[in-house]
Amino acid sequence: MKKCCSFTFFLLVSPLCLFAQTGQDTTSYVHSVDITTGVIDTLATMPKHFEAPNWHPDNYLILNSLGSLYTLDLDSRETSHLNTGFATACNNDHGISPDGKWLAISHNDQNDPSPKSYKSIVYLLPIEGGTPRRVTTEVMSFWHGWSPDGKTLAYTGERNGNFDIYTIPVQGGKETRLTDTEGLDDGPDYSPDGRHIYINSYRTGQMQIWRIEADGSNPEQLTFDSYSNWFAHPSPDGKWIVYISYLEDQKEGHPFGKQVKLRLMDLNTGEIKDLTPEFFGGQGTINVPSWSPDSRKIAFVSYKLN
Repeated sequence: MKKCCSFTFFLLVSPLCLFAQTGQDTTSYVHSVDITTGVIDTLATMPKHFEAPNWHPDNYLILNSLGSLYTLDLDSRETSHLNTGFATACNNDHGISPDGKWLAISHNDQNDPSPKSYKSIVYLLPIEGGTPRRVTTEVMSFWHGWSPDGKTLAYTGERNGNFDIYTIPVQGGKETRLTDTEGLDDGPDYSPDGRHIYINSYRTGQMQIWRIEADGSNPEQLTFDSYSNWFAHPSPDGKWIVYISYLEDQKEGHPFGKQVKLRLMDLNTGEIKDLTPEFFGGQGTINVPSWSPDSRKIAFVSYKLN
């Protein structure tokens, strides 16, 4: 088990620079952090770029790397390729259905007729792997959340140059737009009771964490600091949200290769505390829901440039 002090040391000596997410010359450290004790356990050290762990109830993680998805067994610590059929350009927006049987992915389909250069589309496939089924018709669409009843997907969509929050039935059909503000809205993740969706938004000119009703109404700002705050994920028991904070203002970006930390908010009191020390990460660290099923731990990724 790695304590926070040793974790801080080897990550803060990493150089602060922006790297394209090619995975070239990058070491990825997959961790878990206990929200009560603060103990950080390094689960795996990967000699290339891995991102965005989901925590399956059967005690394994799902991560993406260079367009492919992989599982990391938390007992054996072995990594296996997850078959996603034709979807070989998956980004780091993927997640597990509430019943543990399905996986939502976001795949850059260059065969789509859209003139946009990046064509992310949301698909579903069986959790054990298989042929994906297309859900969203419009590009760009980036999955971020399942409704607790498993019937609805929440995602970020770029339409006419603006990024907002949308939902769609898992069977496909017409999408519903939930936000319509200037500035980026991103990272929608449902509360366990289905009443709220947590997002990050740049609508005030600073990236902060917000909460909206499941129908998009009654936006409520939750963080008010000088950090750039992204990707709020509520715990399965509904008591907490975890999110990533960039120490320096990143405007509307969430780049790889920056000093960040994970923060924890008590949803009953609104109190916020640092969950980790500062480390080298950013894009890929915690883009998607990564709570352990018992709400005790968070999975995340830090990096070193070799």
